[in-house]
Amino acid sequence: MWADLSPIGRDAHSKGYRRYAWTGADADCRTWFQEQAESRGLTYETDRNGNQWAWLGDPAAGDAVVTGSHLDSVPDGGAFDGPLGVVSAFAALDELHARGAAPTRPLGIVNFGDEEGARFGLACVGSRLTAGRLTRDAAYELRDGDGISLPEAMEAAGYDPSAIGPDPERLARIGAFVELHVEQGRALDLSGDPVGIASAIWPHGRWRYDFRGEANHAGTTRLVDRRDPMLSYAETVLAARREAELAGAVATFGKVAVEPNGVNAIPSLVRGWLDSRAADQASLDTVVAAVEAAAQEAADRQGVDLTVVRESFTPVVEFEHALRDELGKILTERGAAAGAGVGGDRPVPVLGTGAGHDAGILSGTIPTAMLFVRNPTGVSHSPAEYAAEDDCVAGVHALADVLEGLACR
Repeated sequence: MWADLSPIGRDAHSKGYRRYAWTGADADCRTWFQEQAESRGLTYETDRNGNQWAWLGDPAAGDAVVTGSHLDSVPDGGAFDGPLGVVSAFAALDELHARGAAPTRPLGIVNFGDEEGARFGLACVGSRLTAGRLTRDAAYELRDGDGISLPEAMEAAGYDPSAIGPDPERLARIGAFVELHVEQGRALDLSGDPVGIASAIWPHGRWRYDFRGEANHAGTTRLVDRRDPMLSYAETVLAARREAELAGAVATFGKVAVEPNGVNAIPSLVRGWLDSRAADQASLDTVVAAVEAAAQEAADRQGVDLTVVRESFTPVVEFEHALRDELGKILTERGAAAGAGVGGDRPVPVLGTGAGHDAGILSGTIPTAMLFVRNPTGVSHSPAEYAAEDDCVAGVHALADVLEGLACR
């Protein structure tokens, strides 16, 4: 499965992945998912928001146990962020079959669409729409860098955008959602564990900063006569780093757009996107407020106009303790019984994360939990993202143990 999926959307030069929502690469990933489902005799369907589902048993029976993740990527992203959870879901189902396990609850595998937000700038679009965390009207306003709207992109890919919106009936059928994901950090590598359980997702958001100055000639305009938004932007980038360090948080300006974007022209507009995350809401609020204040001060000093727009925000997500504890119990007991593997000789580590996930979006509606697979470098959102095969296999066995413990009672 991994070998079949690996070439899709991979850039020949960067070796990273460019699997953006509703593009050709996305379509190929969706075809792969459908083929995996149908080859196992699973019931396949695509919901009103473009998310893909594969079912063992009748989901209408309710109290289903669902696993999966996403297949799209950030620009030049790694191979594991998202796809590991989907590949592992199918592999875990194969493992259950090999064990002769007989589920008493419906089992589902899902590929959520547009999780990374690489094309339209908003993360977790598929799960947000399904959970009612993104309205239909707001979704219709989303546009990519070429001005193509989300509905236009869906329609061009052969989907009907008129049906998008909350799907409470579908979510009501799910009793538990467990997402496996490569760890986007080094906590497991430092502790020496192949697999961990998520405790919480840090609060995080994205803010767009528009610095508007005056376009002018780079060679003839005196420095004192300039209204250069690039200077204000540069000072804001440095302020973000400084304020994040003071608060023990993270803040990143990773995307910037410049107009008119000429080598010999002073910009008229510099637009930058701030991504900030912290372990608690108070720390995040402190960072965001301080960065905006620094940006305004820099803009005033340069005679530049500033507009700040919050484009997305997700509060802290505490995964349901009962389900989280149940995962720990299952893995510890099964590891002890096997005498090795995950949980074999010590409790499975529980760790927080600064990365957002579909499981976090759904947590306010249905019980959710996450498993993390060790990432020895801690690198993510990069072609260098990596997980060793032995650890990936340990993740599959851990997920199979969890699914068996939850669905084969």
